[in-house]
Amino acid sequence: MSGGSLEALLVEDGLLDAEAVEKARALAKSRGLPFEKAVLTLGLVPEGEVYKRLAKIHGLPFVDPTKAPLGPEIIGRIPADQIEQQRALPVLEKNGALYVAIDDPMKSFVADDFAFFAGCTVRCALAPPSALKEAIKRALGGGGSGSGSGRKGAAAGGAGDSKDPDAPIIRLVEQTIAAAVEERASDIHIEPYEHRVRVRFRIDGVLRDQQDLDGALQGPLTSRLKILASMDIAERRKPQDGRIDFRVAGRPIDIRTSVLPTNHGETVVMRLLDKDQGLKSLEDLGFQGEDRDRFENTIKRPNGIVLVTGPTGSGKTTTLYAALRQLNRPDVKIITAEDPVEFNIAGINQCQVRSGIGLDFARILRAMLRQAPNVILVGEIRDKETAEIAVQAALTGHLVFSTLHTNDAPAAITRLVDMGVKPFLVSAAVQAVMAQRLVRVLCRHCKEQYVPEDSELRMLGLDPGSVAHLHRPNGCDECEGTGYRGRLGIFEMMVLDGTMREMIFRGEPTVRLREYARTGAGMRTLNEDGVRKVVAGVTSVEELFRVTAVG
Repeated sequence: MSGGSLEALLVEDGLLDAEAVEKARALAKSRGLPFEKAVLTLGLVPEGEVYKRLAKIHGLPFVDPTKAPLGPEIIGRIPADQIEQQRALPVLEKNGALYVAIDDPMKSFVADDFAFFAGCTVRCALAPPSALKEAIKRALGGGGSGSGSGRKGAAAGGAGDSKDPDAPIIRLVEQTIAAAVEERASDIHIEPYEHRVRVRFRIDGVLRDQQDLDGALQGPLTSRLKILASMDIAERRKPQDGRIDFRVAGRPIDIRTSVLPTNHGETVVMRLLDKDQGLKSLEDLGFQGEDRDRFENTIKRPNGIVLVTGPTGSGKTTTLYAALRQLNRPDVKIITAEDPVEFNIAGINQCQVRSGIGLDFARILRAMLRQAPNVILVGEIRDKETAEIAVQAALTGHLVFSTLHTNDAPAAITRLVDMGVKPFLVSAAVQAVMAQRLVRVLCRHCKEQYVPEDSELRMLGLDPGSVAHLHRPNGCDECEGTGYRGRLGIFEMMVLDGTMREMIFRGEPTVRLREYARTGAGMRTLNEDGVRKVVAGVTSVEELFRVTAVG
């Protein structure tokens, strides 16, 4: 970067006098503008002259792209959607390097991203913003010679939008997402290392290696995903979150995208939600028998809190949606606060949490109560304020559904108390807590019977000889050799009775609550429900132990 300041250069070259400098300074201070913006706003110096000196200060070449001979062989080196999104235009090829016009000296990172598409060294040149805007418009189809019309691509569309056929990074993104959907992946992990980029899919809850990419693809790949997710492409130091609306073979796919800086670049996780799969019923989730009856009776109550607990990815939200489906009638008003709204359900008022503007769970929940709902869904109870409002709502005639991150059902009670909710309020408000996990289902095409060892039955809590045979995975083309296809839930349903409410009121520890729930309140533990599904041939012993960490 060369020395000197813009103000000094403009004065030195006779373009500003002392009075003009003072005017520009005053405007910059009052509006919080950079000095050059203040100068241009006041019309004191032509834009080209200002940007010539900015280029000198930052050690960049200066270019006026409206005067450059922009042939299709130059413009065609970079995909049209990249030109449009980055506001950067190829203008010249010289000595084996492609020069790209930018309108902000801080956007020199574009050179790294464009190098992949161009297949050569890329250097940046500074251009006046208005001239660059006009040149891009002309180059991408606004008329004029060498405009490259017909090359304009989709900025953030999914498969099926018009795109440049020579844009390899666009094809790579589309092919990766399409493959993930085809293989029933719940999320895609893109992880940069020193010389490679690893792509993994999570299928039926287990990560599988998909492909290794050259490390040079990391920057362009991340940039493309940031564009699709409406993230700040220039920000590489902070985590970012966004959403992508994509279509695969005509199916709408909602993709929650998270970017996290690491020592070798930014790692990206994309969580896929196939909207065509629709909402599931309680039976589809594997919720059957006595536990299902108890849950359905609980959600028919007019008030109280019903909690679903478990780690991230255990299907809590899906279970709550299944409950709302059963309650969704013309005479019932249901409002939800979600982060994010995963499925749009006809007949239900759904609110999206927007933390950036202060619209958090607590604020939405307070506003909900003025809407006279019968049923409320709060995506997650994260803090004392949200917990207390949920309790008050439950005690004033509302049925409240929410989730917590605890390992089992009894621990949810302790968690609320630890948040600061008074034990007597917890005991009065909470109706039931259900913990859940997801286990992989044995492939029906290849699962095989075997006679279990007595030691294996004892590990399951079964008497030796009580079960003639169990099933285990084998592997076939249908399940891609894994032995499993799909997942179902295992559940732990704890319904509070009078005795348990008294124990909570007295502050009894979790271990005592768990003991009474099993012996006095009829609660079947996660492991016990899992054993029932193992004996039924739905899943395997190994899978149950993997999920419940028992054995």
